[in-house]
Amino acid sequence: MPSVIVDCAIYQDGRRTEGPEDFSDALEAARAEGHSFLWLGLHEPTEEEFERVSSEFGLHPLAVEDALKAHQRPKLEVYDDSLFMVLKPITYDDAAGSISASELMIFLGDSFVVTVRHGEASPLAAVRRRLEHEPDVLRHGPTAVLYAVGDAVVDHYIEVAAELQVDLEELEAEVFAPSRGGDSNNTAAAIYAFKREVLGFRRATNPLVEPMLRLQNPGVPFVHDEARPFFRDVGDHLTRANESVEGLDRLLSDILSAHLAQMGVRQNDDMRKISAWAALAAVPTLIAGVYGMNFEHMPELKWSWGYYGILLLMVIIELLLYRTFKRRGWL
Repeated sequence: MPSVIVDCAIYQDGRRTEGPEDFSDALEAARAEGHSFLWLGLHEPTEEEFERVSSEFGLHPLAVEDALKAHQRPKLEVYDDSLFMVLKPITYDDAAGSISASELMIFLGDSFVVTVRHGEASPLAAVRRRLEHEPDVLRHGPTAVLYAVGDAVVDHYIEVAAELQVDLEELEAEVFAPSRGGDSNNTAAAIYAFKREVLGFRRATNPLVEPMLRLQNPGVPFVHDEARPFFRDVGDHLTRANESVEGLDRLLSDILSAHLAQMGVRQNDDMRKISAWAALAAVPTLIAGVYGMNFEHMPELKWSWGYYGILLLMVIIELLLYRTFKRRGWL
């Protein structure tokens, strides 16, 4: 168990206290002292490692199964002896342009909080440090931990959305640059890859709306009614994050459509240029072909200046065609 236990501490009246090293003894001590709770943090426990935790804390088997398997949508489940919530913290690698999502499960019950983390992205360490310096907040018990963790996850959503907005503006400037080189196929692939990252972002933010709405309403067990305004604030931040993500998705769709339209316009320009040069090459070919026929009786064959006259005619027609195409923007 020490390999998966990140931290285990008893908090009494908002302050960390020394307690038994064994978490089962620590839970009994927290329940016996009053105004205390145990916060146990785990990182990717196996089924065997988590079995003792679930039995000691009385966790529901369905919630335990979700916590072990991971790959869950953000949700809130209420059981007889505990409250189970799933969050998806995300990180954005600006250099690689990729979003990675972790999973964070929170169990709330009688005088305990159990957090189970899957993946590397997690605000738990920072949240625990911050709360330990804010005993007035931590004094509210497990509800304060649930609020602080949810608030940290959602606030980071807003930060990631801002970073994505900056990268989107750079991509937009590249697509709409007046003279842009490079491979158009690579640009379309970059836009599509960006859109997939935004989709992954939406999978983390959108399903969280319903759990946050439930936490804002009264009657949720193991959550103090006094905390509803704070969860309402988290819900407002989540709404901002969702609006930002939806705006990014719409802009990406518009940019992709504009890029495809630009590719069509450039292809039309190329076809006009090819057609214009083909027309310029066709005129002398036609004239030379006509006068290259091996008929004995043809006009101007006996004219001593016929060769030079035909060359001059070709040059004049070519200049007229070139001027016309140039004026219309075909060349």
